[in-house]
Amino acid sequence: MTIVLLVLAMIVLGLIVGFAAGLIWKDNRPIGVKGDYIAAVVTAVIVGLLDYYVIPAMGFSDTMRWLGVSTEPWLSALLVLWLVRYVKK
Repeated sequence: MTIVLLVLAMIVLGLIVGFAAGLIWKDNRPIGVKGDYIAAVVTAVIVGLLDYYVIPAMGFSDTMRWLGVSTEPWLSALLVLWLVRYVKK
């Protein structure tokens, strides 16, 4: 049940980051609106799941797991969207 909620939260987070990318980089959507949303959602889900499984495997506590899951996916999604814009420039 926790994994389902985590994936749903990462999807919502990716959609929010995809929307925010349009506000941050106005008139610069090289892969389009749908592309921004898809890239942000895929990145957020992958990084969120990696954090959920890899951080405890490295020996860190549950607090570090949830800290990583709450911060790293949206930062990674923003980084990926920035890289897409940088490469397409």
